[in-house]
Amino acid sequence: MTQQFASDNYAGICPEAWQAMAEANTGHASAYGNDPWTARASEAFRTLFDTQCEVFFAFNGTAANSLALASLCQSYHSVICADAAHVETDECGAPEFFSNGSKLLVAHTADGKLTPAHIEEIVAKRTDIHYPKPRVVTITQPTETGLVYTVDEVKAISAVCRQLGLSLHMDGSRFANACASLGCHPADITWKAGVDVLCFGGTKNGMAVSEAVLFFNPAQAVDFDYRCKQAGQLASKMRFLSAPWASMLENGAWLRNAEHANTCARALADRIQQVPGLELLGYPQANGVFIKLSEPQQEALRARGWQFYTFIGGGARFMFAWDSDPTRIDALVNDLTAVVAS
Repeated sequence: MTQQFASDNYAGICPEAWQAMAEANTGHASAYGNDPWTARASEAFRTLFDTQCEVFFAFNGTAANSLALASLCQSYHSVICADAAHVETDECGAPEFFSNGSKLLVAHTADGKLTPAHIEEIVAKRTDIHYPKPRVVTITQPTETGLVYTVDEVKAISAVCRQLGLSLHMDGSRFANACASLGCHPADITWKAGVDVLCFGGTKNGMAVSEAVLFFNPAQAVDFDYRCKQAGQLASKMRFLSAPWASMLENGAWLRNAEHANTCARALADRIQQVPGLELLGYPQANGVFIKLSEPQQEALRARGWQFYTFIGGGARFMFAWDSDPTRIDALVNDLTAVVAS
């Protein structure tokens, strides 16, 4: 397939992750995470975040988010999220399934960002025993609409959570892109800002599979390994999930990959702003670009061989990955220019 920008999931495995898996594929190693690579990756996370967090690995983001949220809830609890949150729109009821019924309480937002006011409004809506009791807030960093929560925004949400007795979960499927965008230390927008649990995405960052679940409060991680096992997320050959993490965290590839993807997104946005008839739906804050296109223009662009999604953010979405080729950005701009001129 010619390189597309429909999703950062389209990209292959980055060289650092591929090499790490190859190195782990030498000889035998203990199963179920009792191997040197998993221990090394866990320590790499603790070093990166400068804290003694508990670390677990899952195959994909849906499992990571759903199991993390389930560990913070009882079945009669609820989880507060934005209406554009991935846990609400794209996980097929998995958070409710794995929590045995914890309800998602959705805040209607203009831009996909959850605010303290949204949280307070939902919590105050009902407090009687007939309504699922709010227990957790989840935010997506960056959001499905391509926005990044600043350090101060995370702190403000955390402050409300503490006031209301809620835990704070962060869906970080593109967490590396948020760090690259903000230029901040990973700790600054997680545990130092009051986040209890982070799901750090590896798949969109250049790995084949693997998301890391980080509990910054160890007490909340009790028996999480059993939850992973029960859900089919305890890999027997865990080293192939963890080895890429160890390598990419230690050599900085996780951040370089995100920086490249973000740079490509800005490059497209800058070019789009120079094309008469094309309009950005906001300047990119991470690795996604949303462009306003009419239905006929979308059809014309697809007829030229381009694949993209339109169900998120209200426009044509283009996502960039660790391997995005600038020459393909040129080709996309040329076709977009032709489409709007026709």
